[in-house]
Amino acid sequence: MIINSNQLLSELNALVSSHIEEAKLFLTVTDDKLQNKINPESWSVIECIEHLNLYAVFYNTEINKCLNNSTKVSEPNFKSGFLGNKFALDMLPKEGMKTMKTFKSKNPIHSKLDTKKVLTTFITYQEELLDLLEIAKDKNLTKNKTKITLPLLTFRLGDTFRFVIYHNQRHIVQAKRVLDSL
Repeated sequence: MIINSNQLLSELNALVSSHIEEAKLFLTVTDDKLQNKINPESWSVIECIEHLNLYAVFYNTEINKCLNNSTKVSEPNFKSGFLGNKFALDMLPKEGMKTMKTFKSKNPIHSKLDTKKVLTTFITYQEELLDLLEIAKDKNLTKNKTKITLPLLTFRLGDTFRFVIYHNQRHIVQAKRVLDSL
């Protein structure tokens, strides 16, 4: 996949902004509803968001490190890598989504969570991600690479942004589905 770098960053920026707005709406929902589950082994709304916070700790730091160490200047187009593109597209929400296993360290199930703290932390991480997208406008999204949570693999910076933001989208959709079903 080849896409104009500015167009990609703009589309990702819009998604992150929508995630912030969704989180602000969740702040207006009662704690009970945010903590309720469809079944005992599924995630509540707040567990979906905490899962994203656990990943943001890693990815926001990794992206920031990549941007700070980057010497490669921006190019007009971003060319996705094979694996990065596949992983990113697999994260997009779609009808009949299959659940995916997550690392135990990123699984918040049965955690005692403060709903307001989880949501405000999520908003903070998303605002930080918006700042990183802004900085990335001057960087090469293809040649700069980041580590991912799978050892030994790296993704192109543009693919890392796509993967993280599409993953966020997937779980925001999941959280809304949980809320709608209660």
